[in-house]
Amino acid sequence: MSVIRALEGADLPAVAGMFQRVLRKERTEAPASLIEYMRRFYLEAPGCGGDLRSLVHVNDAGRVSGFVGVHALPMQFNGRQLHAAICSSLMVEDHERDPMAGARLLKAYLDGPQDISFSETANDISARLWTRLRGVVLPQYSLDWVRVMRPSSFVLSLSASRLKLARMLNPFAHAIDRFYCRRMKSSERRWSGVAADGAGHGALRTSEIDSGTFAKLVEPLTAQFVLRPEWAEGQLDHILADAAQKPDMGELVFVSVTSPVGTNVGAFAYHARKDEIGRVLQILALPGQAGSVIDCLIDHAAVRGVSGLRGRIQPALLEAMLGRRIAFLTVASTVVHSRDPELLDAMKNSQAFLNGLAGEQWSRLIGGRFT
Repeated sequence: MSVIRALEGADLPAVAGMFQRVLRKERTEAPASLIEYMRRFYLEAPGCGGDLRSLVHVNDAGRVSGFVGVHALPMQFNGRQLHAAICSSLMVEDHERDPMAGARLLKAYLDGPQDISFSETANDISARLWTRLRGVVLPQYSLDWVRVMRPSSFVLSLSASRLKLARMLNPFAHAIDRFYCRRMKSSERRWSGVAADGAGHGALRTSEIDSGTFAKLVEPLTAQFVLRPEWAEGQLDHILADAAQKPDMGELVFVSVTSPVGTNVGAFAYHARKDEIGRVLQILALPGQAGSVIDCLIDHAAVRGVSGLRGRIQPALLEAMLGRRIAFLTVASTVVHSRDPELLDAMKNSQAFLNGLAGEQWSRLIGGRFT
């Protein structure tokens, strides 16, 4: 008879192998580095342990055939301390043998002691499972956004992952982009690119900072959200250090945004690699400053030579993005579950700080390389 139980260290080779086959669509054996990373991520990282545990499904033959990763996130709601559990890497093999294994795994996770359960990477199948178990899809948190900056390089960066010869065309793309972007008027906004002198961010100033300084800015720049993370000591530092270990995405750059008198009004963190699409981990902005902070991000990325930017939406940024030639697409859904209607209402009404740092996109399991 199949069972669902807490993840143990001995399960990790099987879980890592399933991750390779099911989520990464690779036929190679799971490398030792992936197994070790999963050990640290699911069993040893800050916030692991206690009652919130990752779960495995063991089939009637005694083999691990399903897994749901759980990452603990302390949160607060109007001063009330809460426990959230982030769902990552929900996967099942041998559907024909046990077609209900995925639903049973997810139900066991949702029945845990946490006040809030959520995921920002639910595919269509997972989202349907969540809604059948009284979970809710949050459309306003479920969009990815894209800003084209250097059109020719942007197209090549999309092709390079499939056609390695496309990189040989980079010099031609650079020449076309220089000609095109220099012909744009100062601060002109087009869907196809950004002017050579940038998006124009007025009198605000940007400064590159280290991860520790960025971490100290997160709390004051998210104080406007009634439901927000309250990371345990060392947890946010661990998250930022982990997020930086994605060499294929480029350097993780941390930037503060200040007013002319030196007041912190925003910050952002993104992976920058010349000629590639920069991946934005987080944008933070005080109310009323989102548009200018986004312009600062675009200008900073342009200097770094990225061909475009891509990130996950925060509803508080949506209005400012609509006027800045930013396109939106749906890749995965943010889904939530709570037995507390007040918490659900806060999330439905965009009063929660979710996604990015308060999610799972920072993990090396998304965009990391293991050899």
